[in-house]
Amino acid sequence: MPGLIRGVARTAVVAGTATAVSNRVSRRQAGRWAQQEQSAPDPSAYQQQATYQSQAAAPDMDATIAQLRQLADLKAQGVLSEAEFEAQKARILGA
Repeated sequence: MPGLIRGVARTAVVAGTATAVSNRVSRRQAGRWAQQEQSAPDPSAYQQQATYQSQAAAPDMDATIAQLRQLADLKAQGVLSEAEFEAQKARILGA
């Protein structure tokens, strides 16, 4: 009988230790996931930023195209030489 009680006690200790370790691992993992969720950027912020950038870029692009058209008209009229045209085009395009 003492051997049986000792075996049951040993099993209880092992099971209790395994449960405690398992619970601790679960808590640590849950804490890591929560930390990752908090530090992860909001995807809607990227969408808002992309929308803002595309709206801001549109007027700039329209102005650039208008300048290039005016430049082409001046070249077609003979006011600008080919070299002057290329230099002004590079300035407008920022190259």
